[in-house]
Amino acid sequence: MRIAVTDPIMSAFADDLRRTERPHEWVFADPGVSGSARAAIDGADVVICSRLTTDDMAGADHVRLVHATGAGVDRIDAEAVPDGVPMCNTGHHGPAIAEHVIMTALMLRRRALEADAEMRRGEWRTIATVPGSPPAGVPYHRSLAGSTLGLIGYGEIGRSVAHLAKAFGMRVVALRRHPDAGGPGTELLDRVYGEEQLHPMLRESDVVVVTAPLTDSTRGMIDADALAQLHADALIVNVARGALIDEDALYAALAEGRIGGAAIDVWWDAPQGAEAPPAVQRFAALDRVVLTPHHSGHASEVFTARAADIARNIDLLDAGLPLERQVR
Repeated sequence: MRIAVTDPIMSAFADDLRRTERPHEWVFADPGVSGSARAAIDGADVVICSRLTTDDMAGADHVRLVHATGAGVDRIDAEAVPDGVPMCNTGHHGPAIAEHVIMTALMLRRRALEADAEMRRGEWRTIATVPGSPPAGVPYHRSLAGSTLGLIGYGEIGRSVAHLAKAFGMRVVALRRHPDAGGPGTELLDRVYGEEQLHPMLRESDVVVVTAPLTDSTRGMIDADALAQLHADALIVNVARGALIDEDALYAALAEGRIGGAAIDVWWDAPQGAEAPPAVQRFAALDRVVLTPHHSGHASEVFTARAADIARNIDLLDAGLPLERQVR
């Protein structure tokens, strides 16, 4: 089979992709060459991609499988995938993203950014050397143990976060589309809320973690009214999609000190190459914010496991057997 790979990140794991039971013809698109994705896909049986347009698929008369290189398929134009052609995704990002969530929550709880900046300025500011109440004095830390972590969404990422949160002694509550659903990880939850109970869940949470997929119903779900439910020390961590949170409402809540801090790994605009989108500079001016470039899941182990999933599905397709993780 001819297999086209248009995702430059997954192309770096070409050796892992090629570990199929039979050899195939592999074509890797060059992101620096205009039209390279379309040329690679022309005549392909399998398309491996993170994004896909109808123009990319103009010559895709033989495609038998479109395989996303991650869990999200929102950047794959549904109209680009021919009728009857299956689309699969992959995962394995949950544990890596969960580590990021706990790391950033600890950074915010323990003032890691502020303490690092103070030390670099030659200052030694602790509760012993600068006593008193903030802002003049240095505040005490708050431990994660005993705090409540609220998850918006309870898929692979949510379950992985819950596992680590429990290890840190946190209570875990979750907002789920089907609150009565069982399944893996249900035993980790101290309470489950339904979709219409967002505000009560936010009022209960000390650390809110956004992991839900971006859909018409979740776009902008964390708006000004939702943020107003959080207490003044609450943290919010977004590792889903930027558009789940109202950008202006979050900025205002942080700038006015109405919430304790935020960790933002996903953004409202796309970067231009290696240049960050405008929103980054806006939030960079604020204290108590940890900013990262959508890299919470970028552990090498994640991509090795994803490549193995894709190679297995190629073998299944080749053998005429049912595919795994088919989403369409």
